[in-house]
Amino acid sequence: MGKDLIMVSVIVVLGCLGVCNGAELSNDFYKKSCPDAELIVRNITWNRAASNSVLAAKLLRMYFHDCFVRGCDASILLDGDGSEEVEKETIPNGSLSGYDVIDDIKDELERVCPGVVSCADILALAARDSVSFQFQKSLWKVQTGRRDGSVSLASEANANLPSPFADFATLKQQFADKNLDVQDLVVLSGAHTLGVAHCATFSSTRLYEFSVDTETDPTLDSTYAAFLKTQCPNPASRDTTAEMDPQSSLSFDNNYFSVLLQNKGLLQSDAALVTDEESTKIVSQLQKSNDFVAKFAQSMKKMGAIQVLTGDAGEIRTNCRRVNPS
Repeated sequence: MGKDLIMVSVIVVLGCLGVCNGAELSNDFYKKSCPDAELIVRNITWNRAASNSVLAAKLLRMYFHDCFVRGCDASILLDGDGSEEVEKETIPNGSLSGYDVIDDIKDELERVCPGVVSCADILALAARDSVSFQFQKSLWKVQTGRRDGSVSLASEANANLPSPFADFATLKQQFADKNLDVQDLVVLSGAHTLGVAHCATFSSTRLYEFSVDTETDPTLDSTYAAFLKTQCPNPASRDTTAEMDPQSSLSFDNNYFSVLLQNKGLLQSDAALVTDEESTKIVSQLQKSNDFVAKFAQSMKKMGAIQVLTGDAGEIRTNCRRVNPS
């Protein structure tokens, strides 16, 4: 969404808004063609998550950035060939990481079931499994059957990845353009319970240069703002970060919604969720209940079906970084 930022991205994508080409995603798509596919993805992802506490934030961010540009077609994974910049070469995507995990999974699946499991499905499953590692069980069912796209353009990522400074009206419209509602907007923003943001993405506009009349954004809790200034000097260092969900950035939980209600949303796009009556009500409900994981599962299913390639569209890449040879 912003430079070096682990967060949910909201993108306007032209084209079909649901499942393309007539076919549909389904549960257990690989039951006959590659029965151990989901187990292989889970085992490798959990093995890597055991030694990398921020893997869930990384893979969730990568999955969102994939789905919101050209749909969930693994276009974010494609390397450039030098002729034109691809999605991963843009500033908003420059700090994405975790590609090596997807590569390892793909290598093993190609060994066991060559040419069967798409990179798009691998990313969808790995994102789920990285979050689920904390609980040692799958938190939601991922429908599969996606196929891989062959186009990745930096220009589309630059045009479609919105700023972390977006206001509520902008976010609401962008989600509506994807057939996602305010509930999805709030719930998917809950992914910010994981990960960090680089100070450069918020410090100048929220801490030091909010307006000509006030240095600091008055909607930001003053004690929290003072703390952030100790973490993020002005000008901000490129490598300095702050937790998206203070004290809970390694745990997938509903604490993010408590943070919002305390006026401690780190980004303006976080704070925007409590500037609207409908979204504030949803934030409050999620903060008070134990429904976050179930609601997140529902919204992830909707997001995971955006503009997917199915049936005979697209291809099954043998290498997630390159389209198949003609």
